[in-house]
Amino acid sequence: MTKQCFVVQGFGKKTDYTDGRVLDLNASYEIIKMAVESAGLQCVRADEIVHAGTIDVPMYERLLNADVVIADLSTYNVNAAFELGVRYALKPYTTIVLAEEGFKNPFDLSHIVIRRYKHLGEEIGFREAQKMMAELKAAIQTIAGKPQTDSPVYTYLPQLQPPVATAVVTPAAPAAAAADGGGDSAAGSAKAMLDAAMQKMAASDFVAAKFFWEEVRKVRPADSFVLQQLALATYKSKQPSVVEALHAAQEILRELSPDSSNNPETLGLWGAVHKRLWEECGHPECLAESISAYERGFFLKQDHYNGINLAFLLNLRAVQMLKSGNADEAVADFILAQRIRKQVIRYADKLLDCTEDANKKYWVLASLYEAALGLGDSQAVADWDGKCRAMNVAEWMQDTRVQQADKLQALLSEYAGLRNPAV
Repeated sequence: MTKQCFVVQGFGKKTDYTDGRVLDLNASYEIIKMAVESAGLQCVRADEIVHAGTIDVPMYERLLNADVVIADLSTYNVNAAFELGVRYALKPYTTIVLAEEGFKNPFDLSHIVIRRYKHLGEEIGFREAQKMMAELKAAIQTIAGKPQTDSPVYTYLPQLQPPVATAVVTPAAPAAAAADGGGDSAAGSAKAMLDAAMQKMAASDFVAAKFFWEEVRKVRPADSFVLQQLALATYKSKQPSVVEALHAAQEILRELSPDSSNNPETLGLWGAVHKRLWEECGHPECLAESISAYERGFFLKQDHYNGINLAFLLNLRAVQMLKSGNADEAVADFILAQRIRKQVIRYADKLLDCTEDANKKYWVLASLYEAALGLGDSQAVADWDGKCRAMNVAEWMQDTRVQQADKLQALLSEYAGLRNPAV
């Protein structure tokens, strides 16, 4: 029977809260899987397991019985660290620990060998991928061929005897095999559902995407990436109504503690939901909550998306202040909005050359476009608009940018009219 390798790792995009970087762990897994398979082992990650009921049983079975376990601790994933500890307690040998190069080794892991690789955020560079795959393949072949104790539990307690299960686990078919008819329905695989959800999101089919994200959530109920994407698909679906969809998204995001979160994606979504609620209902507390979320998201990480939305809402509040007769506060908000746009340009401009993902790059360009529009730089507006239109992205993304530009122009015109009424 083919030897089994179980990969302990988060999936999707995760934030490293020590420095604010967002890493796509699926990009890491692609390299790990290629290395494992080239070494002659079958590779599976928890989200690929096709199963009925709770994932806990097959996960613990693999932590005990897998011939090799690879644990990737990148982004300080608590689940991965816990599962690594379980593996160390159950098995004296054949465990490999990985982490991207920015990972700072905690004290209790200082005596454990951690193999490093370089992550670019969205992907692993070609040369780094080749290097990582070659080194990992060699390590797998070495430890699988001649196991030596690598668990600190059995190193420091050599008299300890590892447990033996009464029955050996039957290997689960990875999602791809199941989809091809080689196993049960791929409906049980979180990875299959996640891939389907991402495809539906790209096609702007948010109703279908919401269904798939809900299925992934059943397997990974506390995963921040899944909850963020589910909230996005929920409010974009506008079902059963715009306001009901926004309130549903609001409840999903509450699970990520937006009041205390330092995750710019969570804060950006919380701000977006309350911005749309304000547009629908006109409640002042919704506008205030949106400004607060975007403000924290921008100043915590200099995030251009949060910044450009914060500038817009400051202009919006400035208009509200003028209408209520508070001219000083209106001028203060207007000036602050302009300063934030200048900061957005400085931060976003640096991202253009290092952003490979088309969707990410589009939103950087869209922020630069809107910042130029708000500052009244017509030449820059034309340049950034052309670059945005040249991007091959989902139609809803282009529509969102254009609609937002129309709103900003109307807002600035209204502000100017209130400040300088016709005599």
